[in-house]
Amino acid sequence: MAPQTLVVLGGTGFVGSHLIPRLQADGHTIRVLSRNRELHRALGVLPRVTVVNADVYDRAALVRQLAGADAAINLVGILNERGSNGRGFHKAHVELTETLLAACREAGVPRLLQMSALRAGEGDSFYLKTRGEAETLVRASPLAWTIFRPSVIFGEGDGLFYRFAGLLRVAPVLPLARAQAKFAPVFVGDVAEAFARALVHRHTIGRTYELAGPRKIALGELVRWTAQMIGKRRWIVPLPDALGYLQALVGEWLPGKPISRDNFRSLALDSVARDDGLAALGIVATPMELIVPALLAGDSHARRLDRLRAEY
Repeated sequence: MAPQTLVVLGGTGFVGSHLIPRLQADGHTIRVLSRNRELHRALGVLPRVTVVNADVYDRAALVRQLAGADAAINLVGILNERGSNGRGFHKAHVELTETLLAACREAGVPRLLQMSALRAGEGDSFYLKTRGEAETLVRASPLAWTIFRPSVIFGEGDGLFYRFAGLLRVAPVLPLARAQAKFAPVFVGDVAEAFARALVHRHTIGRTYELAGPRKIALGELVRWTAQMIGKRRWIVPLPDALGYLQALVGEWLPGKPISRDNFRSLALDSVARDDGLAALGIVATPMELIVPALLAGDSHARRLDRLRAEY
């Protein structure tokens, strides 16, 4: 299939920073919509990639940016919201998807690739509920759509291993809510490859792909393994649900909101795949053991260099 013109929402985030170069390598022309293009000049230096200031919640603005595009890619998603009533999740996942679908129809864009999450539409968390509501809107639309449901995503700059590594470096004891929750961490490079292949293969239209890594691992085991990778002996303390909920409540008031009550509710469901979406796309899942040790070793090396620079 010939290179396409793409408009990407949420392309300046973690997944987008890996997906945009992958799509650019295939020869596509890409317009990345951002609230502040000046913060993301690195993407704009790639050939055929333009970062544009745009309010993605403004339908008229979206119609203008979508004009002439062959496909839209929606990567927008949040793990936490301001407050705790679900309005932030509803705006980011449901209202934005609804606006994007209407803008695509008005601009004549026929194709949509939509990021979602494993277990979308299940459980009690606002995050998963609104992901599911967004999927329902996409499936009911006349667009040629493809939906991706990843487990937790890892890779350079992730919010999973890097975050726990940072905590473990300073905390000799780490209390952990819902330590028994299971994940199948998926490599961000594999997620980017899934999107890239879906764009050029028409058999992916109208399908939902669950994206997961080859290993299922409990949260507590994942944190212990992270401690081993950074050479720290740490005591990981699984919390009963009552204390875990309290930890989540307190976490909502801490800088960076490391855990929230909605995160706690999401962890009630294991984030593991029922179907192998990567295999269906001809992708061999990358083990976390092949990637994470080198990433964390590099992060540790960078931190040592920063300390040395600060001393001189």
